Amino acid sequence: MDQQHNLQDELKVLKPQKEFFIGIDSDGCVFDTMEIKQKECFCPNFIKYYNLQRVSKYARETWEFVNLYSKTRGMNRFGAVIEAVKLLGERDEVMARNAGMPDMSALAEWVSMESKLGNPALEKYAAVVNDPRINLALDWSKRVNQDIAEMVFGINPFPLVEESLDKLTGKADSIVVSQTPVEALKREWEENGIDKYVHLIAGQEYGTKTEHLALAAKGKYADNKILMIGDAPGDYYAASSNGVLFFPVNPGHEEDSWKRFHDEALDRFFNGTYQGEYERRLIEEFNSYLPEKPEW
Repeated sequence: MDQQHNLQDELKVLKPQKEFFIGIDSDGCVFDTMEIKQKECFCPNFIKYYNLQRVSKYARETWEFVNLYSKTRGMNRFGAVIEAVKLLGERDEVMARNAGMPDMSALAEWVSMESKLGNPALEKYAAVVNDPRINLALDWSKRVNQDIAEMVFGINPFPLVEESLDKLTGKADSIVVSQTPVEALKREWEENGIDKYVHLIAGQEYGTKTEHLALAAKGKYADNKILMIGDAPGDYYAASSNGVLFFPVNPGHEEDSWKRFHDEALDRFFNGTYQGEYERRLIEEFNSYLPEKPEW
């Protein structure tokens, strides 16, 4: 049995200790790390490794749209590279410069058949196929992790996050549900002393967010007693595809969202008045913040 199956077993064997369950995303939700990671670590390496120097302005704008300012915010890094190259190649300014786009077909094939979209799985695949396009994606991803480890530290959780975690532990079991590598997640949660509030820190090596919720909570708790907290449409998708509840942390309005969660939404979740009209209004508001299509 490979390491990833072992990791997913950690989710499967979690047993309810409380009546409620809460899954919590990390980047951009608990920590204000999305901007620094995407703008200073992911994007410069995207331009460097994929030779996009001649269209760097548009590459940056496209990368930030895909990963921060649109409905694809928070998607897995390998899917994001494919999406960014696709969008970039369709831009008039890029076509006018005759900037050839990298061939993403090999990576796209791997993404379509693998759910644990992290470096360990890609490393195994790279060893088997020996494809320079796969090796490039792996080199890029490793460099991103290196830059994140060197640059992203000393970032506190948003205000009222720790108070909320402290408040929910009385009635709910909780885990981190993220597409960030586990090593970075553990570092950030431990550095801030908030890892004590969660039973498990699940990152990209554990599979998709949908799988995290399905394996850790679905069928173990009542559906209306399972909540996913997140700042991206992928978090909402993980919740809705499992038929469980979602609390949005609105991009650009994170402090207000955590105040709302701490002062109002968590109590509603526990007393059974969250589901329905209240949740629907929150999701409607959340959807209004992120566009589907770029303005260009």
